[in-house]
Amino acid sequence: MSDISVLILAGQREGVVDPLCAEAGVERKAVIPILGRPMIDYVIEALGGAGLNAPYHVSGFDAEYDERLTDAPSAPGPAGSALAAIENRMSFPVLMTTCDHPLLTPDMLTQFISGAKGKGTDFCVGLAEKTIIQPAYPDVKRTYLKFSDRSVSGCNLFYIANEKGLEAIRFWQTAQHLRKQPIKLAGRLGWGVLWRYLSGGLSLQGAFDYAAKRLGITAAPVLIPIAEAAIDVDKPSDRILVESILNARKS
Repeated sequence: MSDISVLILAGQREGVVDPLCAEAGVERKAVIPILGRPMIDYVIEALGGAGLNAPYHVSGFDAEYDERLTDAPSAPGPAGSALAAIENRMSFPVLMTTCDHPLLTPDMLTQFISGAKGKGTDFCVGLAEKTIIQPAYPDVKRTYLKFSDRSVSGCNLFYIANEKGLEAIRFWQTAQHLRKQPIKLAGRLGWGVLWRYLSGGLSLQGAFDYAAKRLGITAAPVLIPIAEAAIDVDKPSDRILVESILNARKS
């Protein structure tokens, strides 16, 4: 794991009060307390537990918070920040995650990284299937991408193997406002693929193959068979759920 650079996205929209921050009485999402500990601490510990060497680049948050962090540039939006950070001084391959994933574990990371390396593509995304998430947490509301062979939800894990993989981030930058609108997102790639998606004829790998061809790269999904990999903290109810899961882990 020593050859992998790590980027943690920890920015938030300036001038907009995050309801989670307001509820917790803090200014930055990264330090929202989860069982009394700042949320980003869980992410840092998981990275170390997976054998990923510090320092970890952090964008949108003061790296002086922890000696295992180092500052990375930020820009408007998560994709813009990712590009600014990686193009600045990071070496490939790059593992990218977010500060709001306190359920992240070394096992999730090693499964994802080993799966991404095994794909041998320029870019990989970590996903969890609905058939894994729904039975474990039937009351959790998730945004699913529904393909002909499976429905999946994102895990906030990305693997950029090389310079070409940044083309996927550049596409994300143009379409990031559509991340919870899969139909409009598919439309960005062309009417043909949108029709296949709407008619239920587009498989998960088929979608990646089509998108990768349009972008001039190779890309693949990495399925993580752990429901908690797809649970981050976006709203107060998520925080309650995450704390209950962490308490259960302790016991």
